[in-house]
Amino acid sequence: MQFVKAKDLKAGMRLARPIYNKEGVLLFERDSKLTAQGIASIANFGLIGLFILEPAEPVPPMTEEDLEFERFQTMSVFSIQEELNHILNTKKQSKLQIIADRIIKNYGHLDKKINFIQNLRSKEDYIFKHSLNVAILCAMMGHVLNIKRDEQLPAVLAAIVHDMGKLTLPPEVNLAEPTEESEKALKRAETGAYELIETALSEGTTVRRICMQSERIIAGAKEGQAYDMKLITGAKILAVADMYDSMTAMQLEGAPRSEVVAIRYLMERPESFDPQVVRALIDSIHILAAGISVELNTGEKALVIRENEANILRPMILSFRDNNIIDLDIRANKDLEIVDIMKTLDNRYIFDDDYLAKAGIHITGPQ
Repeated sequence: MQFVKAKDLKAGMRLARPIYNKEGVLLFERDSKLTAQGIASIANFGLIGLFILEPAEPVPPMTEEDLEFERFQTMSVFSIQEELNHILNTKKQSKLQIIADRIIKNYGHLDKKINFIQNLRSKEDYIFKHSLNVAILCAMMGHVLNIKRDEQLPAVLAAIVHDMGKLTLPPEVNLAEPTEESEKALKRAETGAYELIETALSEGTTVRRICMQSERIIAGAKEGQAYDMKLITGAKILAVADMYDSMTAMQLEGAPRSEVVAIRYLMERPESFDPQVVRALIDSIHILAAGISVELNTGEKALVIRENEANILRPMILSFRDNNIIDLDIRANKDLEIVDIMKTLDNRYIFDDDYLAKAGIHITGPQ
């Protein structure tokens, strides 16, 4: 399965994820082949891109829980969209508590990991879908950490509203290519949103603190600085959830990064991201479960055959080169590590014709 930008979609490609309309009605099922008309419809939806199956790739199995997760995402995102716009327009909340309670009811009491399936996004709904996913992660992590409801609820509320300021940015502000002016505009928008949050929500003061502290944690991590201010637990949870979804979701610019890359980023910055909270994320969702194909630092490819709960990045694997079973958790294999999830199961080389032409090599024949 690969992520393909909307502009690069071609007729005949097969969908790895279903497509729903705003009412949650299924429009395109998994394994559907794209047609020219379908691609035009998808362009009208404004989707950033799609997850596409490779030519010989079978449709990945999905459990009823996986399908329910997608249905929940589809139906909940429009409630969040309506509520955030309502808060901005009226300076009052309406159904925010109901939305947060629903998320906690469905995902804040689980005693097992789930497959955290990334949803399809457009420029118009990106903030709402990001907010929903972060809220779901916060609910799950809060449960794993065994925090009380009076701490879990503000974290989920903060997740839903933490990006609300971006909805007030002028259209000409491009966050995908940040400049000094766009950063200033974003700061003004966030400050205004945080003030609104404090007045509109009954838990507004706590929610505002969680949002602001989380923002500083992430900013500090990007600059290699520790954030040593006394932190609310909810802020630590929100920072980890926000960073993870931002890295693994489809993006306005570039391709999404893998779960392995995201988890390693969080684990390698313990001065910013609380290791206990990162562990709660690992214990909430599947990262390197059996059946996932991976790339090693030697360039070899392998298949995960047993998850390692204690050290998630060092599972037991099966080498594609010689069919040897390798336990990455034993000392003899300490120099071997997984660098990423395989981006493609297709071993054929793909040549960039434009690049070859610039090098003076001209290709003739079919593309």
